[in-house]
Amino acid sequence: MSRTTFGYLAALGSAATLAGAFAFQYIGGYPPCAMCLWQRWPHAAAILIGFAFYLLGARALAWLGAFAASITAGLGAYHVGVEQGLWPGPSTCTTSGMRGLSGQDLVDSIMNAPLVRCDDIVWQLFGISMAGWNAIVSLICAILWILAARR
Repeated sequence: MSRTTFGYLAALGSAATLAGAFAFQYIGGYPPCAMCLWQRWPHAAAILIGFAFYLLGARALAWLGAFAASITAGLGAYHVGVEQGLWPGPSTCTTSGMRGLSGQDLVDSIMNAPLVRCDDIVWQLFGISMAGWNAIVSLICAILWILAARR
């Protein structure tokens, strides 16, 4: 396969993973935890890098794509460790954006928001959680980006 094909597949992998995350959220009714949201940003970056790679074909962009995919793979692996109780997750997993709220606004926000804990596994396939699948797919994307860079 050519360098561009590897890059396109890697960007497509990130796009499919991000689309799947949004589908689980908006169609499946699985709201994301804070760590899930963290894992989305490098995929978004990899998609943008894929567009730039399409336009410019620069090898440095492929390395940048590999970096973005590696970041989200690492975040996914870290999240799996939190889910499995191997290490603690962030203590403020779902409380970001609460500064400046009055006491009543804070209570209303807590009562109306879905409770999403980073250490709960809400869905899995073949014993692998969404965070685990993200780690696996992202690692594959990183390898594809590296192959694109080395061609």
